[in-house]
Amino acid sequence: MKGKLYLIPSPLGDNNPTEVIPAPTLALLHNIRTYVVEELRTVRRYLSRAGLKGHIEELEFHELNEHTGRQEIESYLRLFDDGNDVGLISEAGLPAVADPGAALVELCHRNGIEVVPQVGPSSLMMALMSSGLNGQSFAFNGYLPAKSDERKSAIKAMEKQSATHNQTQICIETPYRNDAFFADLLSCCSGKTRICIAINITMPDAFIRTKIVNEWKRETIQIGKRPCVFLLLA
Repeated sequence: MKGKLYLIPSPLGDNNPTEVIPAPTLALLHNIRTYVVEELRTVRRYLSRAGLKGHIEELEFHELNEHTGRQEIESYLRLFDDGNDVGLISEAGLPAVADPGAALVELCHRNGIEVVPQVGPSSLMMALMSSGLNGQSFAFNGYLPAKSDERKSAIKAMEKQSATHNQTQICIETPYRNDAFFADLLSCCSGKTRICIAINITMPDAFIRTKIVNEWKRETIQIGKRPCVFLLLA
């Protein structure tokens, strides 16, 4: 008999978990002893603040990040033996969304292991719902190319897709490239294209604004290395 895979959301920032994670999800943490995580140090801190302080050494942790090989991921199938439940936790937000943990979810489906998603914050959906852009039709593009020329081409294609289908386009960027990416958005897009930047969602200093490109060009703003979701609607 195989255990279940529980997809456990984590805070988007340095929140107290009780502020953003529902009580039933936090209660579940006390019943799971095996975790597959993106970043061990972050998860240890999260679990300690979620009520497991003093019990972290009793838990079993396995890492799954961009450096984890396919063979190692396949070996995690043994973690579910004898009805043992496993929790999957990402660095922030929902596991398996823009996250390497999706590989474990796929493995479980392929082997008939039940996958149980838990409720928690999604930076993508929270950004979309607060943007005022089209929530009926949208696409998540993940990370665009790192090289400026390729990134600009991708932005133009994204804007064209948005105009053709009246579709909100959502993307994210590595924090240290946030400002360069935002500058490329403003330089590549039409002056009337609406752009939303959603910074540090759920945090006390959260900043969420939607303006047309021409309005953004008249304002000086520095995103810095804060987590940010970018949305546009042509």
